[in-house]
Amino acid sequence: MTFAAMAQARSSDGAAQVDPGFGIYVHWPFCRAKCPYCDFNSHVTGDVDHQRWARALTAEIDRYAGQIGPRTLRSIFFGGGTPSLMAPATVAAVIERATACFAQAPDLEITLEANPTSSEAARFRALRLAGVNRVSLGVQALDDGALRFLGREHTAAEALAAVDLAAGLFARFSFDLIYGRPGQTPAGWAAELTRALAHADGHLSVYQLTIEPGTRFELLQRTGALVMPADDAQADLYELTQERLAGAGLPAYEISNHARPGQACRHNLLYWRCGEWLGIGPGAHGRLDLNGARLATEAWRLPKAWLERVERSGSGERTRVALTRAEQAEELLVMGLRLREGVDLSRLQDVAGKPLDQILDGAPLDAFMTDGLLERRGCHLAATAAGRQRLNALLVAILR
Repeated sequence: MTFAAMAQARSSDGAAQVDPGFGIYVHWPFCRAKCPYCDFNSHVTGDVDHQRWARALTAEIDRYAGQIGPRTLRSIFFGGGTPSLMAPATVAAVIERATACFAQAPDLEITLEANPTSSEAARFRALRLAGVNRVSLGVQALDDGALRFLGREHTAAEALAAVDLAAGLFARFSFDLIYGRPGQTPAGWAAELTRALAHADGHLSVYQLTIEPGTRFELLQRTGALVMPADDAQADLYELTQERLAGAGLPAYEISNHARPGQACRHNLLYWRCGEWLGIGPGAHGRLDLNGARLATEAWRLPKAWLERVERSGSGERTRVALTRAEQAEELLVMGLRLREGVDLSRLQDVAGKPLDQILDGAPLDAFMTDGLLERRGCHLAATAAGRQRLNALLVAILR
């Protein structure tokens, strides 16, 4: 089917759209050490007034709740930074305030990112009692040499012990791995995947190492001290990952995320489906549908500045911008094509406020479909596995 035929079908069938949902993202900006590949808003400190931070985080939830009114809360996600360094009482206070301000979905997902060091794993039971029902562990590698290269503070054995502890305490858990490291071979990566699958359950996140501006790895690369694998070698590792995980019953539902049916991270699906979420904490971004507008919010980035502004002015929000229809449509495409399910074409048309053939006028969609990079998947336009591997280049051509 050509894209023109798809567009005509979508304009006439009136299919119901799926509600992408509403959630809360809570950013905890503190870490014990800065990883050399990390460009997140994270800051190394050992001096945190947890009660003061709990008051500020809950005050922000109150502020937003007063502005947006009733919503059904489907997910809460504690990201960072290193949220497993949060006092369990602080985590509990945030969860209690969020669930007091908003109605809860029956399957409310509450995820907390954690490092798998033994000291942080010791907090897992208290975090579960605080209300967390899903953890995402930053394992990153199952090779001790690779872990040292990545600046991690745990060993592979310590990481797997933390994974097994999480499996016994939480209803759902996931862990992350990073591939495409200098000197990594397909055989070595296959061995890591085999070891990981022996401990994984319903979800696994597998990211290709990228060199981000401003990181220590970027400095090392510029000086020639770090040489990344060639593109062909990276592609081989990507294809190996897809094959092994799909064969183990964890196919990719997003470029870097794999899950058994029904085990996808609900909060991250909310992002990729362009739902609504509150961005709470330093540097956090949010999206809100309010009074007919789609609002993009961003909080003050530096922890001290954010905290002081919440306490002095009652708001940690730095900017609030209404997105145009074109910006909303572009965001829907950029995020949705990351997903195996793709982009809901009816929603894309509604968001853009014009027919599909006008939204993507001039994009070589038929050529991409012929080449096996795009396809129709139900009522969605989706990137194939080959298309997701080349998504950045694909989006450049689509959005030009």
